[in-house]
Amino acid sequence: MKAILILLVGWIGDLIIGDPSWLPHPIVWFGKLIAAFERWLNRGRFRKLKGALTAIVLIAAVFAAFYYLMDWLYSINVFLGMAVGAICVFYCLAGTTLIREVCEVFRAVDRSLEEGRTQVARIVGRDTSSLNEQEVRTAALETLAENLSDGVIAPLFWYMLLGVPGMMAYKMVNTLDSMIGYRTERYREFGWCAAHIDDVANYLPARITALLMLLVTWRFSLLSFTTWFGREQDSPNSGYPEAALAGILNCRFGGPHHYFGEWFDKPYIGTNERPLTTDDMRRAVGINRRVEVVMVVLVVIIRYFTHIHL
Repeated sequence: MKAILILLVGWIGDLIIGDPSWLPHPIVWFGKLIAAFERWLNRGRFRKLKGALTAIVLIAAVFAAFYYLMDWLYSINVFLGMAVGAICVFYCLAGTTLIREVCEVFRAVDRSLEEGRTQVARIVGRDTSSLNEQEVRTAALETLAENLSDGVIAPLFWYMLLGVPGMMAYKMVNTLDSMIGYRTERYREFGWCAAHIDDVANYLPARITALLMLLVTWRFSLLSFTTWFGREQDSPNSGYPEAALAGILNCRFGGPHHYFGEWFDKPYIGTNERPLTTDDMRRAVGINRRVEVVMVVLVVIIRYFTHIHL
C-alpha cells in the first residue's frame, strides 16, 4: 500500500501544480552532472567507450543512491520515506507542465508567428527560426505525443517495476538521451550508448502509450496505421505515439528538420497534410489526460496484486 499512496500523492501533486520554475528540480542537477562528464570526457580517443561508461555509471549511481536513500528514510520513519518518495514521483512526472507548454504554443502562434517560434523552442530540440505557423503547431503536437511516453507513461512503467529508484534511474536515462543522444558530429560517438539505453528503456512504454491512445479514443482500427508509421521512423519508439495521434487526428507529422545545425531527413507520419487548429490541440490534450489516468490505474492495480517490494 505504501507504493500506491506514494504514487497517488505524487501524481496528484503533478496534476495540481506541475513543475513550478521556482522549485529546485533534480533533473536539472542530472543535467549539470551529465554536462560536466561530457566536457571532461568527450574528447580525444575512445569516445564511444568513455560515453558508454558515463551513461552506465550515472544510471547505476542514481538507482543505487535512491535505493539506499529510500531504505534509510524508511528505517528512520515510514512517513518520512513515503513523503520523499511522493516528492520524487512528483518530480518525475511531466504531464501537466507538458500540456501547459503545448497550450501556450498554440496561444502564442495565434498572436504572432515569432511568439509561436519562441514558445515552441522551449519544448523541442529542432531549429525553430524558420518554421511556419503549421510547422509550429505540428512540432507542438508531435512533442505532446512523444513526451506523453517519455514524461508520463515511461516513468510510471518503471515505477511499477522498480519503484522510486527505477523511476529516478529512468529519468537519468531520459536526460542523458536528451542531452547527448544525438547523431550530430559532437555526440555521435560519445552519446551512442546513452541513445541505445534510452531506446531499450522506452521500447515497451512507447508501445503501451500508443495502445492506450487508441484505447481511450476507441480507435483500434488505427492499430495497423500506428504500427506501420511507427516502424518507418528512425527512432524505434517515438514514432508509435506520434503515429497514434496523427491517425486519431487524421493529420501528418514528421518530415525533415534542422537539429543542432544539421539537416535530418525524417520520414512523414500520416498522409493528410491539413491545417492544425486549436481544436486539435484540445482534443490531443484530452487524450493525454485520459491515457495518464488509465496508466495510473493500471500501475495501482499491478502494484496492489503483485506486492513488488521496491
